[in-house]
Amino acid sequence: MGFIEQLINGLNLGSIYALMALGYTMVYGIAKMLNFAHGDIIMVGAYTLSLVMTNLGMPPIIAILASVVVCSLLGVTIEKIAYKPLRSASPLTVLITAIGVSYFLQSVALLIFGSNKRKVESAITMSGIKIGALELTGESVVTLGVTILIMVGLTLFIKKTKLGKAMLAVSEDKGAAQLMGINVNQTISITFAIGSALAAVAGVLFVSSYGFVGPYTGSLPGIKAFVAAVLGGIGSIPGAMLGGIILGIIESLSKAYISTNLSDAIVFSVLIIVLLVKPSGLLGKVRMDKV
Repeated sequence: MGFIEQLINGLNLGSIYALMALGYTMVYGIAKMLNFAHGDIIMVGAYTLSLVMTNLGMPPIIAILASVVVCSLLGVTIEKIAYKPLRSASPLTVLITAIGVSYFLQSVALLIFGSNKRKVESAITMSGIKIGALELTGESVVTLGVTILIMVGLTLFIKKTKLGKAMLAVSEDKGAAQLMGINVNQTISITFAIGSALAAVAGVLFVSSYGFVGPYTGSLPGIKAFVAAVLGGIGSIPGAMLGGIILGIIESLSKAYISTNLSDAIVFSVLIIVLLVKPSGLLGKVRMDKV
């Protein structure tokens, strides 16, 4: 497989990481917390797609909508039960809780579906595109297109809508936002719903490209998406997109030209380098805390 094909594989994988990273960056940007259960919500979305398409025999569009609804409700429920009571707790407490929620979701999936990976049919019915000797799969085209549309849509939503501006206010100062009449709890819940809906879309695209789902399907990709969010600048929507694409290309080229076994190590070394050289990320802003 040539360099161009590997680059396209990297763009496809990077687009999925970018979608996952957008969910991370939405929640962190507004609620100021790292939701490490995000990858497992992706796994729930993938299982929902599989059940609705395979077991219930529904068309792909219905399965995708069901996945988005289930993940959004799950995200809001997790926020209400696990995170809302910790609103004034230390970041470490919230982080440990998020890791606990992640293991809980994995364990529930393990009990229900078992440890074996489940085959999943692609929800993308679009045929591939051939440009000369180059072939693009329908999954690659749809994944990249959907990621760009969502990034643009989210950016416009945050900047142009009343709810988006409320989210920006909450991200700047929760206390001041509350004094201005903004319902902080509701705004954070909506943020979790949007982030979880993005996780569902990422889950659908991931299993459509790779054809399987298991209890740990979202675990490693979720952590890589966090690396992508940090690389791009966590809290920045364009940064999440850029970080995901760069990371996907790095992973794809590493597997092709260096070592399949070392590709994950290379991806995580990127995180270390970014934190050492530019902790705010490529497009992130350095924030000054007032004392």
